[in-house]
Amino acid sequence: MNISVVIPLLNEQESLQELHDWIARVMQSNHFSYEILFIDDGSTDNSWKIIEQLSLQNNNVKGIRFQRNFGKSQALHAGFETAKGDVIITMDADLQDSPEEIPELYHLITTDGFDLISGWKKIRHDNVVAKNLPSKLFNWAARKTSGLKLHDFNCGLKAYKKEVVKNVEVYGEMHRYIPVLAKNAGYTNIGEKIVVHQARKYGKTKFGMERFIFGFLDLITIWFISKFGKRPMHFFGSLGVLMFLIGLSFSLYLGIDKLIIDPVGRLITDRPQFYLALVAMLLGSQLFLAGFLGEIVLRNRKNEKRYKISHTINTNNKEIEKL
Repeated sequence: MNISVVIPLLNEQESLQELHDWIARVMQSNHFSYEILFIDDGSTDNSWKIIEQLSLQNNNVKGIRFQRNFGKSQALHAGFETAKGDVIITMDADLQDSPEEIPELYHLITTDGFDLISGWKKIRHDNVVAKNLPSKLFNWAARKTSGLKLHDFNCGLKAYKKEVVKNVEVYGEMHRYIPVLAKNAGYTNIGEKIVVHQARKYGKTKFGMERFIFGFLDLITIWFISKFGKRPMHFFGSLGVLMFLIGLSFSLYLGIDKLIIDPVGRLITDRPQFYLALVAMLLGSQLFLAGFLGEIVLRNRKNEKRYKISHTINTNNKEIEKL
């Protein structure tokens, strides 16, 4: 199969038939073998009934339905697990992404050898204050922390090699950072293509300001995991040593001041520097221990994986001997 089109959706009943017909025309005109995967993320309208009707009209249409709304990341993850095409293309169901982009996206992956192509909605048809300006700030922060020079991380229109989506786990609100997850997994040949952004034709946007708040929190999470996920001691240990040294410096200062400079002055416990030193040394010790425990957990996980592999090999060898 050439292409799997994965479409997460929530309450998009008005646009589904038109979107399906548009995708089918593009696929047929380019002689692609394809499947369309609609992922119904807990819609409360007639979206699922329309998907069922489309599957009867077109054998290439498949659907996955969630009992409740789990979020776009979970919908994409379910679609990625099911997809069978050599190239997986994701797009939104609101008709703001154009299926006419599919052939070029496909050839960028298959002919030019990209692992991932991310769409860039250079000219947008959204509210400038409510969405465009926050989006620019969000993309700037994502570029700085990830090192990827993409202009539009949150564009729903993307194309992937099959092996990329099978080796990247999307969870939480991480769908915005799939290019970053792919890069961290070793797929570094990531490109960008300017795509047409159309004004919303039906329904209302699911966008809200809370998504940017959660998006920035997820950005911090993915930055930390990519930078220190395999070496927690480097982060927690460094902070712990720094805090401990600060506390130790205050303690030495107080000791020298009390013993040499002002031995008959006020008690050490009456001075604020004493409590600063105490808190800093306690925090430093706790941070250092957190990094140490993190290293132990990581090493135990690695040992468990080695044991499982060894056990499987030994079992197979025994089976071969019996045969």
